[in-house]
Amino acid sequence: MYIPRSLENAVKSAEKSFPVIVITGPRQSGKSTLLKHYLKKEASYISLDDPNFRKLLADNPLDYLSNLKKPVIIDEIQYLPELTSFIKILVDQKRSPGSWYITGSQQFPLMKNISETLAGRAAVLSLPTFSVSERGKNNDLNSCLMSSSYPELYTNKNINSGMWYSSYLQTYLERDVRMIMDIGNLRDFEQFIRILAGRTGCELSLSALSRDLGVSVPTIKRWTSVLEASYIIFLIPPYYKNFGKRIIKSPKLYFYDLGLVNYLIGNKDIDLLINSPMAGAIFETFVISEIIKKKYALGIKPEMYFWRSQSGIEIDLITDIDGVLSPVEIKLSSSIKPQFYKNLEYFIELDKTKNVKGYLITNCKEDIPLPKKIKNFYWSDFF
Repeated sequence: MYIPRSLENAVKSAEKSFPVIVITGPRQSGKSTLLKHYLKKEASYISLDDPNFRKLLADNPLDYLSNLKKPVIIDEIQYLPELTSFIKILVDQKRSPGSWYITGSQQFPLMKNISETLAGRAAVLSLPTFSVSERGKNNDLNSCLMSSSYPELYTNKNINSGMWYSSYLQTYLERDVRMIMDIGNLRDFEQFIRILAGRTGCELSLSALSRDLGVSVPTIKRWTSVLEASYIIFLIPPYYKNFGKRIIKSPKLYFYDLGLVNYLIGNKDIDLLINSPMAGAIFETFVISEIIKKKYALGIKPEMYFWRSQSGIEIDLITDIDGVLSPVEIKLSSSIKPQFYKNLEYFIELDKTKNVKGYLITNCKEDIPLPKKIKNFYWSDFF
């Protein structure tokens, strides 16, 4: 069963102008499924996950590619990144919009290659795992905080999620990680991922992780980049608009998929999760990952920050809402208290940007009066 993806509209828009459409995203996010469904049976399909195809293309790539019926889907191009040079040659010979569709599971290496060879010729889009809206506007918060957003786990309820995540991680560690970077001890790297899962929604302290794992800060930095490149985590930097002195330089860390977080921290019970010290950070991770997925679906590169003043006043998220960089506070509570929005008032007063508003995202369904320029959203109404 195919579940429509929000990114389809961005693909439709991009193919009108660009000869190459590139879709990046984590393994098993549904990139090839989307393109096969979108293009129906019209497209030629090449999977570079298949070593036979890689060998075939490596022998005489230009002739092979030039004889393919357009449009062409090339899946998992990170296995043969030099193909982009030959695609460039063919695009320059005949610049037909919507001719080449490329997928890749590694963001940074793929982007580097595309920027060098396909600049001005390719639209680059991102397809993360399922968003709430793609899962059918699920209003059950407990389910959202516990369940997976990977398409296979969502659509097939008979799969053992623990076994699936174990296999996913093993494949990821043995194939993708070694391809991006030569990591000597994969056990240390796997332990690193598990520690990060327990710190989702928190500031990323390289020195603390270095001490905990007994590896150098440069190594921790490289490992973090690997997880970013493969869409396991994303980082939100501090806001740099000059509101006086700032003391926060480290980014905040988030996971795209809460099912993976729960697997890594060993949690199988929603009651234990809700009553744990991690509850607020888990809810914040959920909300911010949904916001970033929504922006990716529009073909937008997300502009997202957090802010903390020298005195410790913090805003969970600053992001573009209706064309204005706006502060957002995220609270896992079914009632609203004044302390939930006082930081929003403080930020708005400091910012003085015309029309800036503050947004409070909670588990409260009531539409209660709030101070001027501040609006509460029940979490599912915000996405």
